[in-house]
Amino acid sequence: MSVVLSLQDVGPCRKQLKVEVPAPAVEAETQRVVRDYGQKVRLPGFRQGKVPSELVRRRFAKEIDQEVKERLLPRYWKQAQAESSIEPLLPPEVDEVSEIQPGEPLTFTATVETRPEIALRDLDGFNLPDPEVEPGTLEIEETIENIRKQMSEWVKVDRPAARGDQVGVDVTTLGSPEHPEERTDSIQVEVGDPQVWEELTLALQGMSAGQETTFERRHEHPPAEEGGAPQAHEQKFRLKVNEVQERDLPPLDDAFAARVNPEFQSFETLRETVVGRLRQQKEEQRREARHQALLDQLRERHPVDLPQGVVRREVEGMVQDYAENLARRGVNVEKAPIDWSQVAQEMSPAAEKRVHARLLLDAVADERKIGVTEEEFERTLAMLARSQGVSTPVLRRKLDEDGRLTSLRAQLRREKTIRTLLGEPDEETPAASELTAG
Repeated sequence: MSVVLSLQDVGPCRKQLKVEVPAPAVEAETQRVVRDYGQKVRLPGFRQGKVPSELVRRRFAKEIDQEVKERLLPRYWKQAQAESSIEPLLPPEVDEVSEIQPGEPLTFTATVETRPEIALRDLDGFNLPDPEVEPGTLEIEETIENIRKQMSEWVKVDRPAARGDQVGVDVTTLGSPEHPEERTDSIQVEVGDPQVWEELTLALQGMSAGQETTFERRHEHPPAEEGGAPQAHEQKFRLKVNEVQERDLPPLDDAFAARVNPEFQSFETLRETVVGRLRQQKEEQRREARHQALLDQLRERHPVDLPQGVVRREVEGMVQDYAENLARRGVNVEKAPIDWSQVAQEMSPAAEKRVHARLLLDAVADERKIGVTEEEFERTLAMLARSQGVSTPVLRRKLDEDGRLTSLRAQLRREKTIRTLLGEPDEETPAASELTAG
């Protein structure tokens, strides 16, 4: 006997089913719940487990009916899903649940997001970038120079500060109508560092220890009301230079290489290692650029109506990730003046692209019979477990509890599909950065 009374489209990528739980099943489940309640409830005048079932049913009617629904709805939704051959992208939205009446069936509606129909075509001839992966001389020298700076020491000098010097300075925020109090901070700054205000860099250049000066910094606040102009604000600061230091750069020789890594027997070994790492980075960048170009062109060739519920869920996940990232950086996200609705709106286009790409890759994988073997999946789990410092069984259990085991397998399948479309050799496991199990 079918439990699906009706099935209809209620929008792009949305289907609604009306499901019926037969009266005998409702009665049988009700009796089981009543028995369970009878074993644990306590009522005056009765020993535990000896309360008459009719009294239990009357006294706890609301709670019993609710538990009967909680038991039956998931079970019969799965049966309805199997009967209708629907593959929902999200859990169903359950509504219009009827009241439990003696001798009557229980009915409810379930609305689900479904995959759009995708007619695949033109899966060849992608215009893919092919950037150079061999590092140039300038890149190599800049990288080695950065390592040299990291290995250098700061030495105090008796001269005016210049770009590249480190300056110990007292910075006093002078009072203003908005902030009348003054505050002094003692800091160390590298003159010309991109993270240092340009106004501060300009003020420090040419100053010697013991000298003082002032400077202004102008910045803008968000508009007070929507559509208004940003509000400019100027803040004055006073500086007092305490000391000027310059880098004492080590010579680029075999001894320098050994300081970087005792395994480097010569400077040439260090240089070869730098070249290899730069080449690897450029290969990864090339690979990412080709993957992105493939997805962009795949989306352009296959416009589809996206399941908006899935897009909303993706936006919510992206906003949550953004908030967690801010919190890790010490931002109080509850008190910070952030317009979260605006953040969600700005993230919506990226979320649509993600959902669109996943749907297309899944369709390609289905058509070309691309799958992930158990051996491939186990290798990936083992790699992720090692990267997180846990055992494979512990990671598997954690992913399963979080409901991410299935999504990890789907992600691996999509990565394999991309490699297939690009004609790349199949890898044993994708790069750890591509996986989001952690």
